Amino acid sequence: MKLRLLALLAALVAGVLGLCPRVAAAHEIGVSHGEYRLDGAVLKAHITFSQREMVGLASELDSDKNDALSPAECAAGRAVFETAVLSRILVLGNGSPCPALLGAITPKEEDGLTLEATFTCPARPAYLSFDMPLMEELSYGHRHVAHVEAGSSVIDAVVHRRAPRFDAPVGVANVAPPPAEPTALTDVLGSFFTSGIEHILLGVDHLAFLFGLILLGGRTRALLTMITAFTVAHSITLALAVLGVWAPSPSFVEPAIALSVAYVGVENWIVKDGEKRWRITFPFGLVHGFGFAGALGQIDLPSAQIPPALVAFNLGVEAGQLAVLAVALPLVLYARKNAWFRDRGVRALSLGLTVAGCVWFVLRVTGA
Repeated sequence: MKLRLLALLAALVAGVLGLCPRVAAAHEIGVSHGEYRLDGAVLKAHITFSQREMVGLASELDSDKNDALSPAECAAGRAVFETAVLSRILVLGNGSPCPALLGAITPKEEDGLTLEATFTCPARPAYLSFDMPLMEELSYGHRHVAHVEAGSSVIDAVVHRRAPRFDAPVGVANVAPPPAEPTALTDVLGSFFTSGIEHILLGVDHLAFLFGLILLGGRTRALLTMITAFTVAHSITLALAVLGVWAPSPSFVEPAIALSVAYVGVENWIVKDGEKRWRITFPFGLVHGFGFAGALGQIDLPSAQIPPALVAFNLGVEAGQLAVLAVALPLVLYARKNAWFRDRGVRALSLGLTVAGCVWFVLRVTGA
């Protein structure tokens, strides 16, 4: 029995360490925003991405390898933006292609980058069709929030790799659009909710931190207090970042998240119970909240959309977190009934978390 447990622990530790390269770089929520306005036969677009996601898409853009794009790098990379980005955003007017022309490329504060483009249709269209194979090239779960205006017609839609197309009726008589309905606001918010779930499930460092917290077990009240403190804290800083109040640089946040994983692993060797652990989960939760914010605060969502998008995304994060805890916590509490697990098992897993956190920290600081 012990040999089987030892093999299981070894596999778990190896799995954690094997994920180090995957999460060494800063994790992206993966959200971009497009403002599209139709003027006659010309569709004018302002599309905002995360700089880091653009660097991930085409590393040659970042000539100085600092994970950010300067105005000079943007100017030098126009051909790359045309090939890697604009050619993968297809617009049709009444079913006919609307060729694209790239305009200004403007880095924004922190991590934002706005591309200006014009799509010229053969004639003033009655409906526009958008197809974005670009979604396949961006981070998994990336959402593109599109806002299309044409006179009194306003269409909001969310595009992702499972639904890369949408149609926008823009109102000219005698030409009927396809039968598809424009995306409703509830679908937009639902997409942010799903994005929050995906982000926590793919955020291996966040999950590693939570797993380290529950390894010590404890009374139900203490565990609930600890988890609640983490939730409240990361909700506060997620809101601060997304609403533009304040957010530290990702170059600080991402290594700090890695250190939080290493710290919990070390503390599991020292602390015998987690009764007062909420005292550390709250400050660490503040740091993780800035990590959750990622690119979400940099995409210039319309001000009216920011609060509901923030709430929907945060609820998704909480739903994903609760789903993981609903599975992991009973398993940990059951395993802790075994004295061997409470002693050597917890220490072995905690050692794996410490090593993983230290490796993530080094890789994130060095940019490797």
